[in-house]
Parts: sequence; structure tokens; C-alpha cells
Amino acid sequence: MKVAVAAQREADVRYVTEHFGHCESFIFYQVENGETKEVEEVENPGHQPGFLPEFLGEKGIDLVIAGGMGARAIELFNAKGIKVIIGAAGEVSKVISDYAGGCLETSGSTCSH
Repeated sequence: MKVAVAAQREADVRYVTEHFGHCESFIFYQVENGETKEVEEVENPGHQPGFLPEFLGEKGIDLVIAGGMGARAIELFNAKGIKVIIGAAGEVSKVISDYAGGCLETSGSTCSH
């Protein structure tokens, strides 16, 4: 499974960003059998309605993890067969590790814009 985590950098640490569309970058991971491997980090090409689901779909992403995301974006991802986990917070490395281990806790809240 190829996972994209919406991230922002503070000093040398990457955190899950609160708003998916405004993240600095996406960190792609390959997740298999509880193991994670960082594949690459890609700069966010820009926040335009409907663009990021297409962009990430073309990158072969199966799942997106973010702090928050609008309901319309979630619908667009789901229409492409891409799952979405929202409400994640904290360091990206911990969040992806928790996901791979089956214990990622999220609030599941959407953004209102």
C-alpha cells in the first residue's frame, strides 16, 4: 500500500499538517506487513480545487493521512478509490508507524472549507 502523509517541517522535524491542501509536502511511504519504508518527499504542487486527488492518484497513492480535509476533497479521493484518514496529529514518523502497527487514533473531523 502506498501512503501519502500531508506534512510540514518545523526545524528538522516533519509533522502532519492540520489542513491537507496547504501542506508543504507529501511524504510517500510503502507500507507492507506492518513495516514502513519512506519512498520520497514531494513538494505540494499547489492547492487548487480537485487537483490534489488527481495528482496523488497519478502517483499511485492508496491512502492519504492528514490532520484535516474538506468533505468535497474526501469525496474526490474516495471516488478515485483512495482512502482518507483525517484527524491525525504529531510527528510524521510516529503517525506512519502507528498506522502500520494498526493503532493510529484520529478524530475524523473534516475542515469546513
